[in-house]
Amino acid sequence: MRILHTSDWHIGQHFISKSRAAEHQAFISWLLEQVTTQKVDAVIVAGDVFDTGTPPSYARKIYNSFIVEMSKLKCQLVVLGGNHDSVSMLDESKELFASLGTHVIPNVQEITDQQVFVLNDVKGEAGAILCAIPFIRPRDVIGSQAGASSSDKQQALGEAIATHYKKLYDYADAKRADFKQPLPIIATGHLTAMGVTTSDSVRDIYVGSLEAFPAKAFPPADYIALGHIHRPQIVAKSEHIRYCGSPIPLSFDELGTQKQVLIAEFADGKLTSVEPLLVPRFQPMQVIRGDLESIQKQLLLLPTEPAQADMFGDLIASEEKPTALPIWLCIEVETQDYLDDLQQRVQAMTADMNVEILQLRRARTGRQAQITQEAKETLNELSVEDVFERRLALETFETKSDQQRLARIRETFGEIVEVVKSGDAS
Repeated sequence: MRILHTSDWHIGQHFISKSRAAEHQAFISWLLEQVTTQKVDAVIVAGDVFDTGTPPSYARKIYNSFIVEMSKLKCQLVVLGGNHDSVSMLDESKELFASLGTHVIPNVQEITDQQVFVLNDVKGEAGAILCAIPFIRPRDVIGSQAGASSSDKQQALGEAIATHYKKLYDYADAKRADFKQPLPIIATGHLTAMGVTTSDSVRDIYVGSLEAFPAKAFPPADYIALGHIHRPQIVAKSEHIRYCGSPIPLSFDELGTQKQVLIAEFADGKLTSVEPLLVPRFQPMQVIRGDLESIQKQLLLLPTEPAQADMFGDLIASEEKPTALPIWLCIEVETQDYLDDLQQRVQAMTADMNVEILQLRRARTGRQAQITQEAKETLNELSVEDVFERRLALETFETKSDQQRLARIRETFGEIVEVVKSGDAS
């Protein structure tokens, strides 16, 4: 039995003014190929299919098309709701998708059989029992606790989630006794486990209630397929408890991590191996750090022929020569000096390059040094304009609209200063 574990697609994400539709379509096309070449029996999407509870229509179309294509491959698909997914939106089509061999579990179900079921192999024979556990909202497993302290609520929620896992595992354990052959038990989850490394694009999901779930509270399932954390990792040094991570970088700080899906293989009722399947980068992205001189040197080292748009396969139907994709850049400038023309300088460096600067910011170390230096100055040494500009320097104005807003702020401030000075003169 071979299971492909993936999660955190976040279809519909709008990334610093950029759509990720082409990347998601490219990933799904790639994934469908892997299902065939890797001889996958079932695919588990462990939550956060969409980026928001109200995804745009193109995001729904990508999702719907994927399910249709999966049904043609005769491969079972399990889709679990995440904290970003709308329960009602996933629920509205789950009956239709069930006819295509797809299990959609939007939230915790009242009937155990809706969350615990058998996964068949390509031969149609029972290959595993799945405890399909989506993102668990506190109201799904715990009642109101009037007067309880924050720590009491955290403890109660942790215990309730652990109890839910145990209930489903015990049910699955009893269910596999009905089969002659040994079957592994697979569990899923969409939560933060203790000790994992997050990224900028991960938003806390138990704020004020439960920060992290202890690995020891998971049941003794043969494999636990987790979602929510975007970096692939092993939980608590337990090879069978895994985050596969997101398939595309959802923030610039994820570029240092090789994106992947996981192939978990089972034999004789036991997990035999977990192998990463590396996901290609479908959109060139890069972070460049340093002073202006170093940044210019790094820009000159960028590929002159970026990845081609024809990597998206069926997404492009034109017979024309594919257009080179621009490299999306995050540029972090390390300088202790205030540069009011930083944006213009960097734009001049990249004027003739096939790049798009999505983020331009000053390095935190530079900002901190500036703050330290300014702390030694007195207001008597600075003009009103100096104080204002140095305060602006602590903010980030990255996009074109940000720059327009900055211009309006400066204009308004100038008008206010003129009014005040006129009043003083009179």
